[in-house]
Amino acid sequence: MYPIVRKETLADNIILMDIKAPRVANECLPGQFIIAKTDEVGERIPLTICDYDREKETVTIVVQTIGAGTERMMALNEGDALEDFVGPLGCPSELCEEENLEETRKKKIVFIAGGLGTAPVYPQVKWLHEHGIDADVIMGSRTKDLLFYMDEMKAVAGNVYVCTDDGTYGFHGNGCQQLQALIDEGKHYDVCVAIGPMIMMKFVTILTKKLEIPTVVSMNPIMVDGTGMCGACRLMVGGEVKFACVDGPEFDGHLVDFDQAMKRQQQYKTEEGRAKLAYEEGATHHGGCGHCGGDK
Repeated sequence: MYPIVRKETLADNIILMDIKAPRVANECLPGQFIIAKTDEVGERIPLTICDYDREKETVTIVVQTIGAGTERMMALNEGDALEDFVGPLGCPSELCEEENLEETRKKKIVFIAGGLGTAPVYPQVKWLHEHGIDADVIMGSRTKDLLFYMDEMKAVAGNVYVCTDDGTYGFHGNGCQQLQALIDEGKHYDVCVAIGPMIMMKFVTILTKKLEIPTVVSMNPIMVDGTGMCGACRLMVGGEVKFACVDGPEFDGHLVDFDQAMKRQQQYKTEEGRAKLAYEEGATHHGGCGHCGGDK
């Protein structure tokens, strides 16, 4: 069992939890994720690691209500415990690799965090800050009430630019418009990391391709099982089949086929759609990642 040592409401239907998970806390790195279950019959829920404390042996996750599984998890309180807390899973962020630190120091980095994407952006920015690199961060949300972690982000970022779609806080516009405004003001960036809803990441990559800024995206929104076995997070990257949970979740955004990924995500929600995908994708539909053995 994995005790909940802290629970905090961040925004409407969004909570933060610190989970006592010594082995995960000792091994995890920014960019990775965990799979949690509330109890024996609960569904497996992949969640990005928002923060970790190796001394306290805790891992921080951010949960938003999107279904029955997350509703049950959000109903738990401090002192309760999760049945399972598996990780760390996925590949760490390439920007947070110590062997590439000197090259990373030479780059001007901007992160664009859309909505819940703030959670996976924060540990990367924090890690860079701890290693002497201050990146800029654009935090975007539909409205002021859905913004969270602003103070925490300001403590570790070089500059934080907050924008809302409805103009209730900060820059009136979305992350793409804020980035374009910064470029127009004379800002220069060597790399962009965009994490948020799929449609947001798609339009960021369209803009950064025009601006000739290499861009990394995190495809964690399409994960279901989190182990490469269900095939739900199958996507095309540079014409090759990849699976977000084992090959990612981060990829070169300019190579990701977002239209196919979003269409596939919608189809996967129905039994008829899953059957159609299985027919269309053949041997690569399930297990095509080569990691789970389903392709043998």
